[in-house]
Amino acid sequence: MKGDHQTLALLLFSAFIAVTLFITTWVSRNRQGSAEEFYAGGRLFSPMENGFAIAGDYMSAASFLGISGLIALFGYDGMLYSVGFLVAWLVVLLLVAELVRNCGRFTLADVVAARMAERPVRTAVGTSSVTVSVLYLVAQMVGAGSLVALLLGGTSDAARSWTVVGVGALMVIYVSFGGMRATTWIQIVKAVLLMAGAVALTVLVLVHFHGNINSLLNTAAERSGHGKDFLAPGLRYGGDWTSRFDFISLGVALVLGTAGLPHILSRFYTVPTARAARRSVVWSIGLIGSFYLMTIVLGFGAAALVGSAEVRASNAAGNTAIPLLVLDLGGGEGSTGGTILFAVVAAIAFATILAVVAGITLASSASVAHDLYASLRRPGRKKRSEVAVARTAAAGIGAVAIGLGLLAQDLNVAFLVGLAFAVAASANLPVLLYSLFWRNFTTRGAVWAVYGGLVPAVVLVLVSPVVSGSPTSLFPGVDFQLFPLENPGLVSIPLGFLAGWIGTVSSPEPPDEAKHAEAEVRALTGAGAA
Repeated sequence: MKGDHQTLALLLFSAFIAVTLFITTWVSRNRQGSAEEFYAGGRLFSPMENGFAIAGDYMSAASFLGISGLIALFGYDGMLYSVGFLVAWLVVLLLVAELVRNCGRFTLADVVAARMAERPVRTAVGTSSVTVSVLYLVAQMVGAGSLVALLLGGTSDAARSWTVVGVGALMVIYVSFGGMRATTWIQIVKAVLLMAGAVALTVLVLVHFHGNINSLLNTAAERSGHGKDFLAPGLRYGGDWTSRFDFISLGVALVLGTAGLPHILSRFYTVPTARAARRSVVWSIGLIGSFYLMTIVLGFGAAALVGSAEVRASNAAGNTAIPLLVLDLGGGEGSTGGTILFAVVAAIAFATILAVVAGITLASSASVAHDLYASLRRPGRKKRSEVAVARTAAAGIGAVAIGLGLLAQDLNVAFLVGLAFAVAASANLPVLLYSLFWRNFTTRGAVWAVYGGLVPAVVLVLVSPVVSGSPTSLFPGVDFQLFPLENPGLVSIPLGFLAGWIGTVSSPEPPDEAKHAEAEVRALTGAGAA
C-alpha cells in the first residue's frame, strides 16, 4: 500500500474519526451531566436501536479479523469461535436480559447488591468487571495495530504501537465527553457499516466461486497445505488430550461468557422496559447470527484465494486474513480496485474497533465510579460526582489497555477475547445466576463466587502457555508454565460456582427472604425497576 492508495485509506480512516468525534461533540452539548444520562443514555433508545448497538458492541475486531483469520489458518476448528459466540446469545436471551434490566440500574453489581450487603459485593463485582473489560480492550488494541500496520507497510512495529496509543486516546475522548448516548450512536453506525461490508465481501467471494460452496471448500483445503484435514476437526485442537480439553474449555467459556460481559449487560439499561430489553436481544441475535455465518465464508475464502501460508506470513496469528482477502478480491495488491476496496474495509474494521472500545471503556469506568468508588470512599471525605470519577477512570483504564495492548501484539485477537470470556464466565456469571435464582444466596456466597472464579482464572492464565513456555507466548524466553491449557474456563468456571455454594452454606448470615422475595417480584414483573 503506497502513495495515493495509502492516502485514500488514511482519508477514509480520518473521515470516520471526524464523524464519530462530531457525534460525540453534538451529544455532549445536548445532554445533562446526570448519572442516568452518562451511564444509560437516559434509557430512551428503542429496541431496534439498542439491538443494532448491542450487535455493534459484540461484533468486535475478534469477530471480523480474528475469527476469519483462525478459519483461514485452521479450517474447521476455527469455526468454533463463530458457533460459540452465536450460541451464547441464547443464554443471554433466556436467562438474563429481561431479569437484569428489571433488577439493576447501571451495572452488574446493582443486580447482586439488591439483596446483599452492598460494600463487599460492589467491591468484588466491580473488580471483576474491570478485569474482564481490560482483557477485552487488549484484544481490540491488538486488532487495531495489526490492521493499520498492514495499511502502512505490513511490518512496521512503530505503526502498530502508535495505532494502539491512538485508539486508546480516542476511546477516552468518546467516553469522557459523550457518555452512553454518543457511544450508542457510534455503535449503531458501526453495525450498519460492518454488516454492509461483510455482505459485500461474502457476495464477492461466492461470485468468485460461482456460488459453488464445494468448490470454495475444496480450494481452501488445497491451498491450506493440510489437504482434507483442513475441513475436519482436530487441526488445532486434536493433536493430544491437552488440546482436546482446551477445545472443551474454550467452547464452555464462549457459550457462558457473554452473559457475564459488563459492556453487554450495561446495554440492557439503555431501554425503557424489560420487554424492550428482550426485543433488543432478538434484534441483535438476527444481526449477529447473519454476521457469524458470513465470517465462515470469509475465513474459507481467505484460505482459498490468499492461501494459509500467505496469511500466516503476513501475521502469525491470522489477524490480517480479511485485509489480504480484500486486496485479492479487488484485483491484487497495487491495483486501484484492490486498494479502494481495502481502504473501505479497513475503515469499517477500524470503526469496529473504535466503537467496541468505547462501549467497553464506558462499562468499566461505570464499574469504577458506581461500584468501586461508591463502596470504598471513606464516609468523612467530600463526595465527588460519580460522572467525574467515571471520566477520570476512563483515562486510567485507557492507559492500562494501551500498555497491555503493546505487550500482546502478536496474539490472535479472537483468542484474547476467549480469555476475557473465560474470566467473565468464571467470576460474573455464577454470582449473577445465584443472585437471580437461588433463594438462600448470601453476601459471603456472592463475594466468594466472584473471587473464587476470578482469582483462579487470572492465575491459570499467568501460568499457562499464553504467558510463557512456548514460541508464541507473551514471554517466549522464559518458562514458568504450570497449567497446560491455554483457556482456563474448564477449571475456573466450576470453581466459581463451587466457591459461591461453599460461601453460602458456610455463611453465619441467614439469607434475607424478604429481600429475595422483593427482588424476585421486581425481576419477573418490573415493579420498581429504574
